Amino acid sequence: MSKLFPRAAVWLTACALSFSVFGQTSTAWPTKTVQIVVGFPAGSSPDLTARTLAEPLSKALGQPVLVVNKVGAGGNIGADFVAKATDEHTIGLMINGNMTIAKLLNPALPYDPLKDLAPISLVGVSPLVLTAPLGAPGVTAKEFFQAAAQAGDKWSYGTPGVGTVGHIGMELLKSKTGINPVHVPYPGYPQVANAMLGGQLQLSMLPPALALAQISGGKLRAIGVTSNARSALVPDLPSMAEAGVADFNLEIWNAVAAPRSMPPAVVAKLSALISEIARSPEIKQKLLQQGWQVVGSTAEGLASRVKLDTAQLGAIISQRAIKVE
Repeated sequence: MSKLFPRAAVWLTACALSFSVFGQTSTAWPTKTVQIVVGFPAGSSPDLTARTLAEPLSKALGQPVLVVNKVGAGGNIGADFVAKATDEHTIGLMINGNMTIAKLLNPALPYDPLKDLAPISLVGVSPLVLTAPLGAPGVTAKEFFQAAAQAGDKWSYGTPGVGTVGHIGMELLKSKTGINPVHVPYPGYPQVANAMLGGQLQLSMLPPALALAQISGGKLRAIGVTSNARSALVPDLPSMAEAGVADFNLEIWNAVAAPRSMPPAVVAKLSALISEIARSPEIKQKLLQQGWQVVGSTAEGLASRVKLDTAQLGAIISQRAIKVE
């Protein structure tokens, strides 16, 4: 037994379940190449995560594991492909939007994440960093929010687009703090950071790696991370609770999911293996370097997170009438 997967009981249970689902004459799953579909380009964060998991998963399954990129619509093209797959050997590496609020933002979406996707494992999470220009008013976070409230709609915030986590998260923050900056969408986070450096924006929620590069260089100011506690990724930055915003927890995350039609035994087997792989020291370190605090949850843990985030962000989407065509 490999040291990476010491839980023999999990293996035996998964194998027994697989045997009962597929029937006595069926060979053990998998019987061919397993593909991990990623809805983003090669070299993107979800793609890097999928490729980090692919090799150890292939060794554990005894079959090739191939990463396939099906790019477009913020990852929803890849998610839709996974949702409709019927070969029992296709899974997907997805971001949280693909598994939670996608249908709420666009009712015409051809798949329903809650009905058509089976959760496998929450791989990693990361807060965003509420960032402001270096010369932003107020010494403390509380003073900054007071200045923002007084500025009303004279301030602007930037995001990578309508319906992104940065957009919905900022609207959530507005509802909890009374600030009212105007949303300005940009093509991506680098353009948002440049706009803040140029004085066109007063605040934004940036990914930690991008934010820290500017903060450590003395070019931008961190107000706090968007989680309810400090993050291991940026332990020196205060949480939203420390910044005076209660009950605020917003994280980006990635996870593995399967078509809802995937046999439960296969989902159970994949959940056990992927969570174990993600939490192994070597893979955990690789994911940390990619900007992810590893979770490696059970399928039930991911399902719970999907439900929680869908409810929280869905309420803001409804309240603010946010739609993506």
